[in-house]
Amino acid sequence: MQRGRRKPDWLKSRPPSGSRFTEIKSTLRDRDLHTVCEEANCPNMGECWSGEDGPGTATFMLMGDRCSRGCNFCDVETGGMEPLDPDEPANVADAVAEIGLDYVVLTSVDRDDLADGGSAHFAETIRAIKRRDPEIIVETLIPDFQGDPEAIDRIVDAEPDVIAHNVETVERLQWPVRDRRANYEQSLAVFDRVDRESDIHTKTSLMLGVGEYDHEVYRTLGDLREVGVDVVTFGQYLQPSRSHLDVFEYVHPDVFKTWRRVAEEEFDFLYCASGAMVRSSYKAGELFVEALLREGRSPEDARRHARAAGGD
Repeated sequence: MQRGRRKPDWLKSRPPSGSRFTEIKSTLRDRDLHTVCEEANCPNMGECWSGEDGPGTATFMLMGDRCSRGCNFCDVETGGMEPLDPDEPANVADAVAEIGLDYVVLTSVDRDDLADGGSAHFAETIRAIKRRDPEIIVETLIPDFQGDPEAIDRIVDAEPDVIAHNVETVERLQWPVRDRRANYEQSLAVFDRVDRESDIHTKTSLMLGVGEYDHEVYRTLGDLREVGVDVVTFGQYLQPSRSHLDVFEYVHPDVFKTWRRVAEEEFDFLYCASGAMVRSSYKAGELFVEALLREGRSPEDARRHARAAGGD
């Protein structure tokens, strides 16, 4: 266990700053919106928000800042959920337009207290953004909705460009890493449903450093490809507080490079972002657009595929 040990040099990062960062934060506060970038204290917040090398990316957290689940790696508060804000979809769409984002990530807390898990609210937010500007690329990082296929279909029908859902870790470590209401097979079923019902790109993320073995990570990559996952990211688990899961090890940068090579060359993922400070939405816009261009496709192609899959 790494409790009390000093973090290695490769885990050091600079705090976010700059006029662009300040502008975005001000817009979010004015509209009472939440981002997972802030809630999770993401080390890449300033880099992603600035979009200096490509489309700026921000990850909006829908349906409040309190979750119905209590995963042992996550710093989001559990319990005490508020009713959904009916104005939130429009407020998010307005904020996206005001900030001038090219690529938007929508995620949410788990809302197991709601009959549909909040899927209709999620879908309306996607549609509100697309109504304002159909050219904006929307990635959705969704919960598992307790495996409800109708809830997953609502997201598909709203036609985001990317549907992401994080398996977080290998099958053996789902507990104690995740809440007991989450599980490996349920998460794989989300991707299987999206793959069968649409041509929308799919994406997931794994944390390293929680006690996984290499052969388990390798097997997980195979399982993900079997259910049609296109993109995978790897990042280092960092303990948010002493009451959260301990870090088992700090993974060396060379290991992250190896997993990127394995994912892209052996398993043929569309792309793999892999590094100690990488998080699920890290430079999501830049990397997705670059990957489409390598395929000889454009973001517009991706949108046309999504619309065709939805039957429009």
